Amino acid sequence: MTLHIKKIAKLTGHSGAIYALDTSTANHLILSGSGDKTIAKWNLKTLQPEKLVASFPAVLYAICHIPEKQLLLAGTSTGQVHIFDLEKNENIEILKNHTSEIFDIKYSIETNCIYTAGGDGYFAVYSLDTLALITMKKLCDEKVRHMDFNDTTSEIAVASGDGYIRIFDLKTFLEKRIFIAHELSANVARYSPDGKSLLTGGRDGHLNIWRVGDYDMITSISAHEWAIYDIVFNPSAHLFATASRDKTIKLWDSRTFELLEIINKEKYDGHLNSVNKLIWSSYNDYLISAGDDRTIIVWEIKSL
Repeated sequence: MTLHIKKIAKLTGHSGAIYALDTSTANHLILSGSGDKTIAKWNLKTLQPEKLVASFPAVLYAICHIPEKQLLLAGTSTGQVHIFDLEKNENIEILKNHTSEIFDIKYSIETNCIYTAGGDGYFAVYSLDTLALITMKKLCDEKVRHMDFNDTTSEIAVASGDGYIRIFDLKTFLEKRIFIAHELSANVARYSPDGKSLLTGGRDGHLNIWRVGDYDMITSISAHEWAIYDIVFNPSAHLFATASRDKTIKLWDSRTFELLEIINKEKYDGHLNSVNKLIWSSYNDYLISAGDDRTIIVWEIKSL
């Protein structure tokens, strides 16, 4: 497979590193959360900023847009989760159960729950309706970094700084599997869209692929020179991308796990510093990347 890669735009405006991205109220709109303590909205049609959505009292490491409830959740460096009502344009609640950074926030309409991952080693679950805490589990003494759902098996995979991946039942929260996935830290866990594989990235720079069910390793790839921070699939699921502290984005064949291209500063005028977050948008199939250089870059990726 040959890829054509074009840099469409570089979006600037944040004054701090960008750690979080999410979709917004339409497929051509995206949201970003930054070390400058703000969430901004960007338009992929005009390739311009839309507006400053909200400001917060601390650095933002995670954001989660819940369109069904018109809510925007913001996880901060102090462990608070701010619940922002997009209709009222105001903060309506603050969840204060974690004691350090919120690194990831997810939600499920199926279970009607919100899930948070904290730097305090805790994994928490809240009611989406009442925002009441349902359960809070101490997983390790290291940071809980990332979570992903497998709708096919009704599981949630949780990646932690102790190098382990923990698999929980999405509805009962019971731990089904635990296995060592990476040296030093497991930073990201991403299920394939067909639910058959789990891809993980670690501080060791390795991309590991696991078979869902027994979670035996399919293959291990020395993918990056530094930590992997994110993994995303494109809308048609035939490609996936990895983002790394080594300042690169790498593009892979999701069937063969073959490396197809490296997006870097030298060849494609990519990021100057660590690439922290990715979204592969359904709008024009754009790949969106954000990083420590305070920029968001919009990429057009086409298979030839």
